[in-house]
Amino acid sequence: MAKMGKYCKAYPLARLRQFGGWKEITENARKEKRQIDGTEMETLRELTDSDFLYLQSDFTVTDGIFLGENVIFDDLTPEWIEFCKTELQFEIPAFSQETPGDQAESRDPVE
Repeated sequence: MAKMGKYCKAYPLARLRQFGGWKEITENARKEKRQIDGTEMETLRELTDSDFLYLQSDFTVTDGIFLGENVIFDDLTPEWIEFCKTELQFEIPAFSQETPGDQAESRDPVE
């Protein structure tokens, strides 16, 4: 079952490719349905600079919004995390960091 992360942000692939250690796992790209010789077939989509990929809250990059699916980049080095924070200005908003349990605990108990 598909799992949503706490937060993700879309970036054009051209921006992500600016990272010196960028290595794409192209075989994990989403599949597209195409007509080939009159037959509908699923093929991996070809990633171009203008395609958008998703930087997840765990700093992996996916071809789609779901965490852990269609992972295109997962080499989570300190240099990559720094690139995300400084060059891409990726930051998880405060509203995404709270969980429903955290909010319930911070309220006064009902009597």
